[in-house]
Amino acid sequence: MEIIKFRVKFSISHALFLITILVAIISLMPAVFPALILRSLGGLDDHMGVNPFETSSWFAKFLIINAAIFGMTMLYFKNKLPKFIVKPIKFLFNFETSSQITFLVMAILIGTYTSFHVGDLFTNKFEPDYYGIFKPWLESFTITHFHEPSGLNDDIGHYLQLVFETLSMKIFGNYKGIPFVISIVLLVLTYLVTWKLSKKRFAGIIATVILLQSGIFLSYDTSVSYTNLWMMFYLLSIYLTYGKWFLSPVAFFAGIFSKGLTLTFFPMTLFFIYKSEIKKRTKLYLVVGYFITIAFLFVLLSVTDVHLNPVSEKKFSLHDFWSGFNAFYSSAQLDGLVLIFLLPLIVGLFLISKQKVHADSIIFFIMTVLLFGPFLSAFSDNQNVPYRYVCLIIFFAIGVGLLLSKRINEQPAQFPSLHKARHQDVE
Repeated sequence: MEIIKFRVKFSISHALFLITILVAIISLMPAVFPALILRSLGGLDDHMGVNPFETSSWFAKFLIINAAIFGMTMLYFKNKLPKFIVKPIKFLFNFETSSQITFLVMAILIGTYTSFHVGDLFTNKFEPDYYGIFKPWLESFTITHFHEPSGLNDDIGHYLQLVFETLSMKIFGNYKGIPFVISIVLLVLTYLVTWKLSKKRFAGIIATVILLQSGIFLSYDTSVSYTNLWMMFYLLSIYLTYGKWFLSPVAFFAGIFSKGLTLTFFPMTLFFIYKSEIKKRTKLYLVVGYFITIAFLFVLLSVTDVHLNPVSEKKFSLHDFWSGFNAFYSSAQLDGLVLIFLLPLIVGLFLISKQKVHADSIIFFIMTVLLFGPFLSAFSDNQNVPYRYVCLIIFFAIGVGLLLSKRINEQPAQFPSLHKARHQDVE
């Protein structure tokens, strides 16, 4: 029974990795050949003689850095790297910071971020949607009335966002105040989730630094139209699975009421719970709690006139599906770190997936986010705005933290072995 059980897990891990690496390669293809996907798969005609193999500005950097990383990885596995390179790598994997140093570093990071970006609260820079949708929406909003001024829908998927931004205006005299505070909380949660999953404070610091340097995160950290409230609640729901688990579905529900897109993360949450190192009874309670939450949501939608982020549906478009992959490249140019290191991260997470860490969960998260854009483009007229990839940056950052997990050194790094895993199950 144990061997059969392992084989199921083994196949899930490998299948998940293969699907995700394929999706990632397609998503990153425009970073090498921008026109190749649309010219070969998207039905785009030979417009002005555009060469499908014309390279992008990222071509050389992407190929050289990825080739170097994978080459060094293979040499590392074969113990052929020079000691002066292996020694700092092992030091990095084993390095840890004390709780006092961690608190000081996090305080400096968040304090520096706050001091450099607090001035953004007083600029008149807003997205076009602010003037066309959100400003009149906020000015007419009350707790019991949230009808969009355009008359399109009663969009409950932005309800909590409107509540917090209305409070922000009353408290700070500025709609950007609470969204900025939410972005700071998101930084803290990124640290806490990474620390909880990796069992390493240093990994949490690294994840926070990665999020702090993100061009996408910094572009929307004080946004009124595209707040980080939904991701804050979703990350909180993940963190609470290891603590006050009964509040996790509540945080997830709040995320849906901040942005309806959060509902698409439900399968990711179930997979995360399945992989969690918590008691089976707690897992059962969590799953039941989540299904009750989703059932309540659909009952609410069916008996009232409200809607959840309705999209302009259309017949499936193959061209728009493939163009959704190009949309990722357009957004990811703001985050060169993710663009260049996404493939090595996925492979690295797979290498440690046999250990009891959430590597498979992060791979699943990355796959879901990468596929969301193409399917949204294919089935609706909604645009793939870059802010939707804030969640990808966060999962990327947490994934890097997992690579630094304490458990990475318990066994030699290698691809999962059926024989060794069978032996461990017997033990």
